[in-house]
Amino acid sequence: MTIITSKANQVVKNTKKLLQKKYRKDSYLIEGWHLFEEAVKADAEIKRIFVLEAYKERVEDFSQTIVVSPEILADLSDSKTPQGIVAEIALGKQLFPQELRGKYLFLEDVQDPGNVGTIIRTADAAGFSGVFLSKHSADLYNLKTLRSMQGSHFHLPIYRIDSQDILDLAKQSQLPILATTLTHDSVDYKSLAEEEFLLVMGNEGQGISSIVKERADQLVHIPMKGQAESLNVAVAAGILIFTLS
Repeated sequence: MTIITSKANQVVKNTKKLLQKKYRKDSYLIEGWHLFEEAVKADAEIKRIFVLEAYKERVEDFSQTIVVSPEILADLSDSKTPQGIVAEIALGKQLFPQELRGKYLFLEDVQDPGNVGTIIRTADAAGFSGVFLSKHSADLYNLKTLRSMQGSHFHLPIYRIDSQDILDLAKQSQLPILATTLTHDSVDYKSLAEEEFLLVMGNEGQGISSIVKERADQLVHIPMKGQAESLNVAVAAGILIFTLS
């Protein structure tokens, strides 16, 4: 078991770079015991484990463990109170699907990491087949996104894709495209009874794009009896995901 006591250590400096998206070519960081346990259960490739002295017995079976000081652990995290462990996980390689069968979610330019993580976690809980993220949606491996997902990215496939490409794939697969928007063309979500579909949730401020609106098979909305103009996208997604499941 290796011990590192200096922030100037090259391993620490290289690992810290993974907090930035541009350096995540082959791996990313997770923080906290729950995410670490989910990674182990999913047989994810764990490249390094950084742990405080007080918790080293919990990971003594892992050869890639490095004991570090609280200062170093805090340096590898964006949390004010790290939970005693940070791990570097290899990015898995996923084959892009050629055909869609089941219930899928497409997050089009959903930019808040907390929203993206919460929606993916909800889709996981509801048994969705997979999630697609547009290229302008929040980074999947941002630590805030990862905390919100609570390990759901280990449970279901998640892909990064352009809006045009996912719409083409859904059409080729004869999968109905359901898109959320508040217009006179949209219907109450409670009237839907699709067994398989692609559900599109749009940007927090702008909603769905014009191309999604044009190509959707059905526009849907959630009726609101009160005076609020809209719902948070994660709340709206939760309602739709479980109702349509």
